[in-house]
Amino acid sequence: MYQVHTSQKAEQFLNKLDNHIRKRIEERLKRLSQNPIPADAKFIGRDEQNQKLFRYRIGNFRALYKVKDTEKIVLVAKIDKRPRVYDQ
Repeated sequence: MYQVHTSQKAEQFLNKLDNHIRKRIEERLKRLSQNPIPADAKFIGRDEQNQKLFRYRIGNFRALYKVKDTEKIVLVAKIDKRPRVYDQ
């Protein structure tokens, strides 16, 4: 069982959304605690610390996250609409 943490940037984005959309996204992110790399997640590379980065599709939104296997943590770094999520 993994713990799912969201970054401050991801939390700020979620707080701007309507409640029903936010709840839908949060429910999908909770599923990552059971299976941190579901079949519909896509590996997109590695970060500076050599941790695997994934993209998770939630309707028109995308969540970028990394899995820290040793600590059993899924860190959701960014959530946004598809065209903007990959911008720095």
